[in-house]
Amino acid sequence: MIPPAETVPEPARPRHPLGVSAADLAHALHAPVPERDLTLHGVTLDSRAVEAGDLWCALPGANAHGAEFAPQAARSGAAMALTDAAGRDRCEAAGLPALVVEDPRAATAIAAALVQGRPAAKLATVGVTGTNGKTSITTAITRTLLALGVPAGAIGTSGTSYRDGQGADHEIATVRTTPEAPELHGLLARMVEDEVAVVSMEVSSHALVLHRADEVIYDVACFTNLTQDHLDFHGTMEHYYEAKRTLFTPAHARHGIVCVDDAWGQRLARESEIPVITYTTRPEIDADHRARDIRSDGYGSTFIVDGPDGARQLHAALPGRHYVANTLATDLLLTALGHTGTDVARALGEAGTVPGRMESVSGDGPVRGVVDYSHTPDALQQALDTLRGIPGTGRLLVVMGAGGDRDRTKRPQMGEIAAHLADVVIVTDDNPRTEDPAAIRREVLQGIPVTTNAQVHEVDGRGEAIALAASLADVSDTILVAGKGAETGQQIGGIVQPFDDRLRLRDALRSAETLRGGADADHMDEGR
Repeated sequence: MIPPAETVPEPARPRHPLGVSAADLAHALHAPVPERDLTLHGVTLDSRAVEAGDLWCALPGANAHGAEFAPQAARSGAAMALTDAAGRDRCEAAGLPALVVEDPRAATAIAAALVQGRPAAKLATVGVTGTNGKTSITTAITRTLLALGVPAGAIGTSGTSYRDGQGADHEIATVRTTPEAPELHGLLARMVEDEVAVVSMEVSSHALVLHRADEVIYDVACFTNLTQDHLDFHGTMEHYYEAKRTLFTPAHARHGIVCVDDAWGQRLARESEIPVITYTTRPEIDADHRARDIRSDGYGSTFIVDGPDGARQLHAALPGRHYVANTLATDLLLTALGHTGTDVARALGEAGTVPGRMESVSGDGPVRGVVDYSHTPDALQQALDTLRGIPGTGRLLVVMGAGGDRDRTKRPQMGEIAAHLADVVIVTDDNPRTEDPAAIRREVLQGIPVTTNAQVHEVDGRGEAIALAASLADVSDTILVAGKGAETGQQIGGIVQPFDDRLRLRDALRSAETLRGGADADHMDEGR
């Protein structure tokens, strides 16, 4: 997200917390006022992360109640617990006075915002939602602002990073796309403390349903697209859409920017409860801003945007129509924040590359190697279509699979797409998590028609699959390793093992090139 720097992991908390009295918090939550008043200096859901003076939030879970961990939270110095009626007795038995509310998850966000002094209101905030494009847009906004000298940060899939008012870079490890509310408001408070001006956030559908992003009213929200994903959580596409739509209400945002390339975006533009500006990359669709004359420009694209104020030219640093859309969205978001002009356009054109998103790892080698996070059917199709359209591309080889413990219905769809668009399909393991990797591969393979013209391989082991792709590729061919992007670990059986697609593919291409060079030399010797 931000250029690498020598940093030490930092906590998702301000150095000098403001705090709030338990009595004031109880009034805000419409909860009974505790008999003993005290000041709360932090908020956490994790009993292992409790610090002295914290409000510890004990929430009901799918399999257990957080209150079971009350003794650990008390030993770590929690001052008070926030819970529901079901958790009260266990918290009080551990010596923690309890604030009891009906919906402790929603109350957690309110508490976190209050304890941290409502930091979101002290920053310019951007919230980006959609199935694909969130990381690309938030990263591009941050990098563009940094190039312009604006202290900025991003929170999302790649973690949390920001540059402070003195020019120092900070990296804070975060796990979820949108952190839980206590962590999120702690991060925002830390950024306020460090004089950050703008923060761009990925806002997931899970976060909107589970109140993680509550108590943040974004200055501007963006919707990118909606394609099949997360149905293991939402159940239906309608429920998935409704979760995304809640970002476009006065409780979450003031203004919106909506891509109307798909029917979901067109519907959102009609149903949004806040003012929105629309954009499109499709010539047949009407929108406030329209991209046209998209032309290949090296590994990226140059295009014209028609808008209310006339036409302008932009450059997308990565190939494909979806990156044109991401670049246009970023431009509109920057405009909404008050950043316009040729310097902004120039910085944006240079800031659009994102680790693990259509990332070329092959240098000037004879075989192009690309790593992309495409882990949904639509994203995989876009990635393959884009690479096929780059001038000079020979055969297209794809290494792909599907994640375990996630939406199973997309697995055969991804297999079908891969076989339809690639010349060679190597089905292997993504992040199996707790599932049997072979069973996941079988479900992906079930989607590949027996009549396919693609050469299909099933390979047990992602490293072996990447090596096979490199050995099969020839000069001018392109290899896409899809699914994990910039992840540096592979989750197998509950254990995260070190694994980076970019390093593996780069090494495999070098080895294959060395072997090809040796074979060519041997052939030349034989001809003498």
